Amino acid sequence: MTHLTPARRRLALFALALGGFGIGCTEFASMGLLPQIAQGLLPELFGGSPETGIARAGWLVSAYAVGVVVGAPLISFLAARSSRTVMLLVMAAALMLGNLASALVPSFETLLAMRFLAGLPHGAYFGLASLVAATVMGPGNQAKGVALALSGLTVANVVGVPVMTAIGQAYGWRMAYAAVAVVFALTVLGLWLTVPHQPPHPAASHRGELLAFARPQVWIVMGVAAVGFGGFFAIYTYLSQMGRELARLPAGAIPWLLAVVGVGMTIGNVIGGISADRSARRTMAVGFPALAAALLLMGALAGSPVGIFVAGFVMSLVNSYIMPSIQSWLITAAGPAELMGASLNHAAFNVANSIGALLGGTVISAGFGYRSPALVACVLAVAGALLALAGVHRQKLDRRRRLASGHPVTASQTAV
Repeated sequence: MTHLTPARRRLALFALALGGFGIGCTEFASMGLLPQIAQGLLPELFGGSPETGIARAGWLVSAYAVGVVVGAPLISFLAARSSRTVMLLVMAAALMLGNLASALVPSFETLLAMRFLAGLPHGAYFGLASLVAATVMGPGNQAKGVALALSGLTVANVVGVPVMTAIGQAYGWRMAYAAVAVVFALTVLGLWLTVPHQPPHPAASHRGELLAFARPQVWIVMGVAAVGFGGFFAIYTYLSQMGRELARLPAGAIPWLLAVVGVGMTIGNVIGGISADRSARRTMAVGFPALAAALLLMGALAGSPVGIFVAGFVMSLVNSYIMPSIQSWLITAAGPAELMGASLNHAAFNVANSIGALLGGTVISAGFGYRSPALVACVLAVAGALLALAGVHRQKLDRRRRLASGHPVTASQTAV
């Protein structure tokens, strides 16, 4: 890679982080604007039953998540022999176009299709950004570079999502998607000007990336992430409407509620990263029961204007506390398939997004009310904990079998 001055290195990392900021905005801002979207594109359904209309609008969240799940492995496979910097630019441009199209479509069905297409580059962008950031920082600073590149997602939850929600409430939901498209336009420009060209990785191959799927631990960890974090999204997808209907918060308070949730995510991620470095297994053993309790707490306190802020903060903090352990487990389990492992992490997270949004919307539209997703969420968190326990147990058995047969123990057998 071309030698970088300290100033250009900082600008390159900022450009990478800006893309993460845009992804955080486009992924989560829809959740805060479901009432406006339902009222605008599903007027008859919303008029007959606002709960049913909002639950149907929740399909948009699931469509985006499905796009991430499909796109992450597919694009990682296709990009295995390509320049990472060129593919990074292509992913950022695709995210820009997907959000611009989302702002312009005329019907709910076409918006559903656009949200799916907008989600396709999501996982691949984060995977590529992580690897490029590590190279930009140079030897000895890889972890710091990755953290800085992905910090945009954290900032999006604290600042970007509330701001995009406020824009959507004030000027219409289409303007929120248009604003996100502007963020990605700036990302494309920033990446093009600051990130030096990288040739294709010499050791990368299509077959090597696909080998990640031959590892049972990869599937186990993805299952833990998909189910365990689904509980958070069963509530978070409909949190804005819970605030309005249960806690009777004014519309102007919803961005503040989302900001508090974002602060909880940020703090939880920092604490979880420190805890996971010490013991990922202990972090999950503490985290999943705490998450199940926090989700039930949200159901209990959602009717209080103060309680929903407190419960939202605790719920997001505990959820993010577990995430670094799962992320490191998955990347290690993927072995040499660097790009696939980094991308699958975001695919699993968005399976959780899709499952949570669908199940939460199902119980709401069935007439059980806005507290009911809390029970669904608790069940998902407990199921995720049981899957994690089974995965750790299997890993122990694999390690014992290899030691007994005289074979060396690989990194994937000591991941947690």
